[in-house]
Amino acid sequence: MDADSSASQPANGKQAPCAREGADGALLAGKRLLITGVLTRHSIAYAAARHAQLQGAEVILTGFGRARRMTERAAATLPTPAPVLELDLSSEEDLERIAAELAERCGHLDGLLHAIAHAPPEALGGALIDASAPSALAALQISAYSLAALVRALAPLLSRAPGGASVVALHFDSARAWPAYNWMGVAKAALVAIARYLARDLGPQGVRVNLLAAGPLATPAAGGIPGFQALASAWCQSAPLGWDAEDPGAVADAICLLFSDLSRAISGEVVHADGGLHALALPGCGDAGG
Repeated sequence: MDADSSASQPANGKQAPCAREGADGALLAGKRLLITGVLTRHSIAYAAARHAQLQGAEVILTGFGRARRMTERAAATLPTPAPVLELDLSSEEDLERIAAELAERCGHLDGLLHAIAHAPPEALGGALIDASAPSALAALQISAYSLAALVRALAPLLSRAPGGASVVALHFDSARAWPAYNWMGVAKAALVAIARYLARDLGPQGVRVNLLAAGPLATPAAGGIPGFQALASAWCQSAPLGWDAEDPGAVADAICLLFSDLSRAISGEVVHADGGLHALALPGCGDAGG
């Protein structure tokens, strides 16, 4: 045991005994991370993967179907080109296969980023009750339940992480009824509850589960949300710390913090990286998106 890690381990033997840098001084040195949700270089997950690599992590990405080629092109532009594994979160076969492939490739996972959300167009905009049950259920399955499904498949790998593992899921503040967000907002509220129950169940295995609530960012997914530009503009004008909807770097840094041993005592939490706006009323936001 290293001289600086002689503090006694907790009963479960998983939590890192102290916060320290990796051997080469990088925050995530030696960490093995699986990152979902990279579609292009403008994806939040891409920024997270890039920043994690710059902090010393080994990163593996996932892609799905025809969009996987887009993910592979983005992966090739990372500081260290990353492998891309096929994963459809709605497929039990894919979940079982990727768990087996990661077990053979890595042996364990130190971190997992869930950055996948989708709602059919009918579930966004208009009135909440106008959406059909299939549309609402699709939003809930892909945007919320998929976190539980993915963690269930990868829990054995996460529980083997020597210093404890960290699961992070991207979130958008669900404490308010945002314009046009509708069933995606409901799905995000469900995501909060799911994360808390996962934190309860996986804590004894040394696995932390947290949500990262980002402010609005100009990603490929944001383009499908009615009124996004008005919301982002109001956010940029009102956030106490300011907000740049074109720069996911601050969100990526917060994700890296949650992946690091510095967050070793944080679980079941919603961490906001939004310029501080979640603490305030947003003037004029009720008119954004009509």
